[in-house]
Amino acid sequence: MSTHEPPKGVQQAAQRAQTWIDEGKAGDSFTDVGRQRAAQLAKGEKVSDDVVKRMRAYFSRHHKDTDAKGFSSGDEGYPSAGRVAWDAWGGDAGRRWVESLDDED
Repeated sequence: MSTHEPPKGVQQAAQRAQTWIDEGKAGDSFTDVGRQRAAQLAKGEKVSDDVVKRMRAYFSRHHKDTDAKGFSSGDEGYPSAGRVAWDAWGGDAGRRWVESLDDED
């Protein structure tokens, strides 16, 4: 099994999410898995192929959240709970990163 080191942009998104989580902006339905993923990525810990697959699945399921109110900087309600979760999983940089990795890596 191979491991993958998250790029700096992924780490920065997760660090931003951790700040928002600490500020209580994650919402009531934010999961422990999301907290754990944010902590892992923020530290720059290497992730397994299984985690990469989970990240791909997360981004696929939640891409629709990027169109929601409060997702983008400058929007009313920013950051929305969806934005906090998105960044906990590495944000846009995380999505680009996991999509760039081969399944065989």
